[in-house]
Amino acid sequence: MKNINILKSFVAGSLCCLAFGLISCEDENDSKWKVAGGSPEVYYVRLPDPVTSDSLIVSAYMENTICLIGKNLKSIREVWFNDQKAIINTSFITDDAFFVNVPKGIPQTVTHKMYMITKSDTIEYDFKVLVPSPLPSSISCEYAYDGDIVTLTGDYFIDDPNVPLSISMAGNVPVEEIISIEKTKVVFRVPEGSQKGYLSVSSIYGTGRSKFQFRDDRGIILDWDNTNADGGWRAGRIANSDPDGISGNYVRFQGSMSGVAGDTWGEDEFSFNLWGTANGRSEGDLFDIDPNNAILKFEVNVLEPWSSGALQMIFTPWSTTGTNAYIADGITPRGLWRPWEATGSFTTDGWITVAFPLKDFKYSHIGGALEMASAGNYGGLTFFLYSGGVNGTDCNPHILIDNIRVVPAE
Repeated sequence: MKNINILKSFVAGSLCCLAFGLISCEDENDSKWKVAGGSPEVYYVRLPDPVTSDSLIVSAYMENTICLIGKNLKSIREVWFNDQKAIINTSFITDDAFFVNVPKGIPQTVTHKMYMITKSDTIEYDFKVLVPSPLPSSISCEYAYDGDIVTLTGDYFIDDPNVPLSISMAGNVPVEEIISIEKTKVVFRVPEGSQKGYLSVSSIYGTGRSKFQFRDDRGIILDWDNTNADGGWRAGRIANSDPDGISGNYVRFQGSMSGVAGDTWGEDEFSFNLWGTANGRSEGDLFDIDPNNAILKFEVNVLEPWSSGALQMIFTPWSTTGTNAYIADGITPRGLWRPWEATGSFTTDGWITVAFPLKDFKYSHIGGALEMASAGNYGGLTFFLYSGGVNGTDCNPHILIDNIRVVPAE
């Protein structure tokens, strides 16, 4: 529907089919529902919550539920907001109250009107659909270099011909080269002079700030430049070349793995341990954020296909030392990352950022459900590649990891 004339033509041309379809749906979904004749009259629109039922509204955001109050509302067969058709649930319609969800599609032709289609007419009602400002939620690599191409994901990235989408890095450094724009992702080149901090995206509907910081160095636990895991059971195999790192040194996991979950594995090749007390860390947790509101992040580069096991991430109490029994004890909660599972194999095209909410650290070594650990149990950290409870295929993964950090969820 490009304009109201097209809409009216559609109504006239498909009236018989529409009536037949409605009768069929009515018979299947609600035997009590009967489409009334005549025309509806809307007195006002309100929110559905009884507490706010006296709050009249003239606009609403996409996907919000609104309630039309009037008379003869059972005569409505279709509702359109601008050029977007709403889904009608007859279970929430009476003759004087009509509940409907504002469509989630971005309108292409904006009229700021709601169209109610009856058997023989189209009734207009002034109502504005609000589109949120851009919502940038993550970036493919938070530590990308100036000149690198990255993908920003989120929602409501609307590029209007009259108000083009724009991106600014921290310090108001503008993005000069935007390569592609979709509603949920934007590909662009990181501009020269980019700094640490939040970025912002502006569209015709406003400006939104990112839920992350670019080149975020808050809450660094291990970066293998200034902090490492020396003193633990295994400090990990450290490198900075072949290939180059994303920011100096990194830890390398490399070797052969069986595709059978739980088979023997190379602990030296695929693990490191940070034990708080043995590593000289201050007593207590490695971060001071509520675990329920914290995210573990790190950069990873998977050079050779990975197709078995899970990257298991375990926090342990500060005092834990001298044993790795918790790796497969069945009671220590951990996060499990198995990105290969969806397609059978996984590699990356360079470095990417991985984000894991700590509230998702609630699994055993074979994927069984556990309770997440409470505060006071986050003084040590172990990463290792092992089991995960799902069979894969034999592989020789080559995985690089850097900048392990815990940051607040925003």
